[in-house]
Amino acid sequence: MGRLDELDLSLKLSRKEEARALDRGSERLTQLRLTLGGLIGEGGIGPPVLVLFEGWDASGKGGAIKRLVAQMDPRHVRVVQFAAPTYDEKRHHFLWRFSPSLPGWGGMAVFDRSWYGRVLVERVEDLATHEQWLRAYDEINAYEGSLAA
Repeated sequence: MGRLDELDLSLKLSRKEEARALDRGSERLTQLRLTLGGLIGEGGIGPPVLVLFEGWDASGKGGAIKRLVAQMDPRHVRVVQFAAPTYDEKRHHFLWRFSPSLPGWGGMAVFDRSWYGRVLVERVEDLATHEQWLRAYDEINAYEGSLAA
C-alpha cells in the first residue's frame, strides 16, 4: 500500500470556506505579483512567482487554477498547461520544455503540471526507466537551484 492510498478523499470544504480561502489566496497572489512586478510598494522589480499544480487526472487542477486566478488581471499572470510530452519534446531533456514558459523577473506563471511528473506520473506509469526517474531527483534539485539563484 502506497502513501497515496492513505489519503482521506472524503475531506471537503463548505462553499463558504472555499470562497473565503480562494479570496485570501487570490488576494495574496495579486499583492505578491504586483509588488514583485514593481507596480505597488517600493517600485522595484522582484523575482518571478511560479505556482505549480500537480495531481491525478480529473482531480480538479484546472478548475482550481481558474478559480485561483479569476480575480487577477490576465496581463499579470500566465497559465500554462502541460500535457504528455510530444515526439519532439521527448528528443530533449525532460526539463527542456518548461523553460520557455518560466516567468521572468517581476512576472508570474501558474503551471498545470510540471517537471515533477518525471518522478510522479512517469515513474508510476513506467514511462521513465528506473535510472531516469532516480536521476531526475538530482536534476530537478539542480534545476530549481539554478532558478532560485
